Amino acid sequence: MFSTKSGNGVWAVDRLGGVEICGDATSYPSNPITNNPIVGIVSTPDGEGYWLVASDGGVFSYGDAQFYGSTGAIHLSKPIVGMASTPDGAGYWLVASDGGVFAFGDAIFAGSVGGKTINAPMVGIAANPDGTGYWTVARDGGVFAFGDAPFRGSMGGQHLNGPIVGIASKP
Repeated sequence: MFSTKSGNGVWAVDRLGGVEICGDATSYPSNPITNNPIVGIVSTPDGEGYWLVASDGGVFSYGDAQFYGSTGAIHLSKPIVGMASTPDGAGYWLVASDGGVFAFGDAIFAGSVGGKTINAPMVGIAANPDGTGYWTVARDGGVFAFGDAPFRGSMGGQHLNGPIVGIASKP
């Protein structure tokens, strides 16, 4: 689920790409042609569009969201599990469950844990509000900071009530 800029509306997406709207969210026809489940939705900064991302890294743009590339035609080691937009909406990052990060548009690649041993699969990514870095989070609560995203701590190795499913940054 993702909120509009006004905060008075939200979009929610199902695994087939069906988008439900509430409040002042604008409806865009969305029927992505994909054989893979949709795993995320991210709003443009002005709230006038959004991207959908599938587990193969296919990216689908609606409203004023621009397409900057995808991993849809690339063989991935592990599926994509999350997406984050740059602050200006001119790029985005995708994260795979093995911690690999893919940057498109003006998103800067600042590193990843792809190819390294991690304790639990990644489940999400969030952009540093100034766009100079990002955080990824694993199912066990492990947080990884890249670029200028400051490391503020991690729940990795802690007792949790259940698995972590996502991460968000404070604007």
